[in-house]
Amino acid sequence: MDDEDLLQTLLDLERAGWDSLCESRGDAFYGRIMTDDAVMVLANGEVMDRDAVVASLGQAPPWSTYELADVRLMRVGIDGAALVYRGTARREPSGPAFTALMSSVYLRRDGEWRLALYQQTPIPA
Repeated sequence: MDDEDLLQTLLDLERAGWDSLCESRGDAFYGRIMTDDAVMVLANGEVMDRDAVVASLGQAPPWSTYELADVRLMRVGIDGAALVYRGTARREPSGPAFTALMSSVYLRRDGEWRLALYQQTPIPA
């Protein structure tokens, strides 16, 4: 898979994740796509394993909008790649924005891309 195809494949997965968060089904999506040993490192300093992410997202209010910008692909070995981007999301369309630099590391397992690590670094307003 060339870089352009890989970028589009992983960007489609990343957007599917954000769409699931907007539709209050993030727990099911991330429960399926995360590796068993995956972690999320969140802007509030919390590090959550897969089970904690699934439990948390089952209770989370939905996002109403999101935007991904300045997306970069970085290959990590033969079966790994990372997306790095600036994400902006709002819970309410006219509400305050959450903006952060984000990275998602994906590993190809059994022919499927799975999320192994997600990280947020907030950008001060």
